[in-house]
Amino acid sequence: MIRRFGAPREPARNYRHRPGAYAILPRGGRVLLTAQSAPLPDLQLPGGGVDDGESPLQALHREVLEETGWGIAAPRRIGAFRRFAFMPEYGLWAEKVCTVFVARPTRPCAPVREPHQWPCWLTVEDALARLGNAGDRHFLRWLCG
Repeated sequence: MIRRFGAPREPARNYRHRPGAYAILPRGGRVLLTAQSAPLPDLQLPGGGVDDGESPLQALHREVLEETGWGIAAPRRIGAFRRFAFMPEYGLWAEKVCTVFVARPTRPCAPVREPHQWPCWLTVEDALARLGNAGDRHFLRWLCG
């Protein structure tokens, strides 16, 4: 069973299953995160949904590049968690199954492609205080805390 973080499933609500891949990217005592200003301000582990026909690793590389502009190397799966959340950018409720990896950020190699998002380097301590969801904080604390 995958541990849940956040609100429990609401029995009367229909949720869309949404697998995703997310990365903890430590480097030099800091961690690379994604800051976003819309649809709501948030600070997150870089990553996102796994598209049809895509593996979680393929999604991880694509999403990190889109959201931060950085390439990554040596990704290693460290766990997974589940959360039930409204996704305002898609107008739907989702059961998100978030697979978390740790990887080495290599270098910036492309412009950020996601509107309203930018890369953000924080110390682990600051990241733990500011990350927007409990699952992200749990895995960062487990790995680096």
